[in-house]
Amino acid sequence: MSSPLVSVLLPVRDGGPYLLQAIASLRAQSMPDFEVIAVDDGSTDDSLDQLETWAASDHRVRIVSQPKGGIVAALEAARDQARGSYLARMDADDIAAPRRLEHQLALVASDDSLVAVGCQVEYFPENALRDGARRYQDWINALTTTTDIARDMFVECPLAHPTLLARAKEVMAVGGYRSTGWPEDYDLILRLWEAGGKFAKVPEALLKWRERADRLSRVDPTYSLDAFRHCKVHYLVRTLFQDRDGVVVWGAGPTGKGMARALLEAKVPLRAFVELDPRKIGRRIYGAPVVPPTMINEYQASFCLAAVAQPGAREEIRAALAEAGWLEMKDFVAVA
Repeated sequence: MSSPLVSVLLPVRDGGPYLLQAIASLRAQSMPDFEVIAVDDGSTDDSLDQLETWAASDHRVRIVSQPKGGIVAALEAARDQARGSYLARMDADDIAAPRRLEHQLALVASDDSLVAVGCQVEYFPENALRDGARRYQDWINALTTTTDIARDMFVECPLAHPTLLARAKEVMAVGGYRSTGWPEDYDLILRLWEAGGKFAKVPEALLKWRERADRLSRVDPTYSLDAFRHCKVHYLVRTLFQDRDGVVVWGAGPTGKGMARALLEAKVPLRAFVELDPRKIGRRIYGAPVVPPTMINEYQASFCLAAVAQPGAREEIRAALAEAGWLEMKDFVAVA
């Protein structure tokens, strides 16, 4: 049997009433040269029966059934069976647009420097969306170019994992999915980035991303704010912090203090906080002085983290640092 162009990695745990919609959306893909590796990860509902019915009518579907092992184990089981030159992700409760694979393949094939691509997303159902989800959707959908995605690499994971389409050999080269105590998708993206890879995104909402209160990212501590911070600091230490004498955190609010705690836990020297609030200037936080923006160039030997949650404030800090001669992704980076 010839190898397909794309292998879709589909982990399933109690897919329940949503799985049939995901299956239908894959069957409807305009690009037919793909296989689906569906991993039933210890489901207790009828997910395995649904998958077997699908496989019986579609030769492109292969099923791996295993005891409950978690998302990383399921993804690696699927990757082990994958034969495609590209790996595409899909979740059992999401819905892919008919031309998702077609458009993503066209994008990744247009530039040899791209190791992976995504697409824009549309959260659904509408009545389940909270303000935070709407803000996150707006942020992630605004990142489409290689430059924008790289710039916001440490704000949050810049590609929605269920939209990922990556070169299989590049994923293999960095070791695939790993259990690290922080999000497996972000960890993979950061390793691909660390290895020099670039990313882009189809500027169309080609995936409907189901919002649920019991989503893994909502209930598992692996996806907590602290876990994200430790992930970011781990890769910052390995990359952008090299040859710097410590870190300055611009922002002494909850975001900045959270990042500072993660830095100190990683034994990264914390040189100062930069703040506009006159009530904070002159104080010390975690042993570091709080200074006004006018003093930023006294810390040119350090790396700066623009650590604020609000996009507007983030852009103001970027502008101030650029005016002071600091280069983004060399001397400073935005985090959240």
